[in-house]
Amino acid sequence: MEKEKFYITTPIYYPSDKLHIGHSYCTVAADAMARYKRLRGYDVMFLTGTDEHGQKIERIATSQGVTPKEYVDKVVCGIKDLWQSLDISYDKFIRTTDDYHVKAVQKIFKALYDKGDIYKSEYEGWYCTPCETFFTEHQLVDGKCPDCGREVEKVKEESYFFRLSKYQDALIKHIEEHPGFISPQSRQTEMISNFLKPGLEDLCVSRTSFSWGIPVEFDPGHIVYVWVDALSNYITALGYGSDDDSLYQKYWPADIHLVGKEIVRFHTIIWPAMLMALDLPLPKQVFGHGWLIIDGGKMSKSKGNVVDPKVLVERYGLDAIRYFLLREVAFGQDGNFTNESLIQRINSDLANDLGNLVSRTVGMIEKYFGGTLPYDQEGTEFDLDLIKTASATVEKFEGYMDKMLFSDALSELWVLIRRTNKYIDETQPWVLCKDEANQAKLAGVLYNIAESIRIISILLQPFMTKAPGLIWQQLNITDERLTAWDSTKQWGLLARDFTAAKGESLFPRIDMKKELEELDAALKAAQAESIANQMAKKEDEATETVPQITIDDFAKVQLLTGEVIASEAVKGSKKLLKNTIQVGNETRIILSGIAKYYTPEEMVGKKVVIVANLAPRKMMGEVSHGMILCAEDADGNLSLVTDDKGVASGSEVR
Repeated sequence: MEKEKFYITTPIYYPSDKLHIGHSYCTVAADAMARYKRLRGYDVMFLTGTDEHGQKIERIATSQGVTPKEYVDKVVCGIKDLWQSLDISYDKFIRTTDDYHVKAVQKIFKALYDKGDIYKSEYEGWYCTPCETFFTEHQLVDGKCPDCGREVEKVKEESYFFRLSKYQDALIKHIEEHPGFISPQSRQTEMISNFLKPGLEDLCVSRTSFSWGIPVEFDPGHIVYVWVDALSNYITALGYGSDDDSLYQKYWPADIHLVGKEIVRFHTIIWPAMLMALDLPLPKQVFGHGWLIIDGGKMSKSKGNVVDPKVLVERYGLDAIRYFLLREVAFGQDGNFTNESLIQRINSDLANDLGNLVSRTVGMIEKYFGGTLPYDQEGTEFDLDLIKTASATVEKFEGYMDKMLFSDALSELWVLIRRTNKYIDETQPWVLCKDEANQAKLAGVLYNIAESIRIISILLQPFMTKAPGLIWQQLNITDERLTAWDSTKQWGLLARDFTAAKGESLFPRIDMKKELEELDAALKAAQAESIANQMAKKEDEATETVPQITIDDFAKVQLLTGEVIASEAVKGSKKLLKNTIQVGNETRIILSGIAKYYTPEEMVGKKVVIVANLAPRKMMGEVSHGMILCAEDADGNLSLVTDDKGVASGSEVR
């Protein structure tokens, strides 16, 4: 009988020299699902990879004096090394620089063009290089990228466009007819309300202002932009558009595209529309998980190595990190990562509940029976409830896993772990051992505990890749039939006279106070190193890339002192303050994105320095006449450049 197919994908990650724990979150989740499906007997294809084209890559490579390909080759090695350290069991790793992908994307682009769904026009609008996304004026927030908050560039160039608007009604119809297509439900509501119902605009799908990308075969001045390039990986990785598309025929459509919530719209609107245009099946489900944030704030390199997943694995162990990532937060929602919560989970769930259960069970078998349980065993009045709990746990666990409710599945598994610990307290082996007449009952109790641990170890496998094998070693389980998934549904498979041997502690307890002190010291050292590296990098960049100017160039910039006489928040903006500034005999309005750092009340009376001859700029319906100078630290925090001598407003700054 042929196995049922299961195809799961992660996003292909943009090459970065430092992937943080948030990137690992998505990939570990996909890996847990792939492992679970394999254990259930599915024929699994698990795809991940890297999205390696674009203007940002080209600029980074140029700044480092290497070619874009040399840069991404180096970074991809680091990404693969990280996935290896997290024991990610992907079946295929695609790079968008792979020859087969390049050729297939060119065919896809040409097919869409021949169908009339791609046409040439001219694009003029705002472009965010880090996000590789175009935005209209009304989509910007305070004149900046609505996704990352960075500066955008005005772009005008000849481009090819995909008729995304053509597929608006078809997309709405598909989503309504397939309720599980977008998950969780909140993501579906967001896509329909915020993007589909208001109306879709045609999508720019080629660029001419840079060269690092896949050339449009029939118009070499253009390169294929990210949406056709990157999103197509899900089918090109399977051989679509090649001479051998057997994997495509076997696995497509994908069962699950697992993505972060910030890119759900690309995967549930742009990608399905492209597939519709190609007359190809749509993926069965796109699951948009939440963000994992650090200590309540945005992850950044300046936080140091505590956010580095490799460092966390080295410090706490692979299984502890994988467990924590998927246990702490309900999958699909945002969650906070702290070292305190990680250590608490390790101590309570892993050391106290699971590790102690295995350790004391094997220890009692060795102490009371020399390591080998006798064949003759008796039961107790507590046995039936333990057996029922084990059976119910397996059924509920599978139900949660099928819905990717990882935290719920683990919570249910811990019901069995804690019930087994309670069974020990109920049967009191340390009391039974004192009476020779209770030896058969004692053997039966220890057998039941070991059998429960056997079932627990099997259910742990999607999440932990080391601990199950260590448990089997201690219980001397070598028969693969006793570790097969279906064996969890049958109680009593352990041999009646099996031998156990105690090993090292699975999860040693951590001294919370000592560990946090060490982490604090490590964090400060990492921050200092990070700041030093950033300063050195900025100095290098300044030396290598910042153009020299003459005194005549500098003289063109008019810097004047001024006094803020009124300030108010700009309606509809979380960042902008509208400041009325007295500059000599003149009063002018200047908008500044400093609301996060100064209140309007704090601004009034400030002696500031302004760029007085900056061209007027319209933001959020208001016109700004100049710029207030601020200093920005390594973390992006702003501080006003002020006058500490109280010179008259309107004085020239030289």
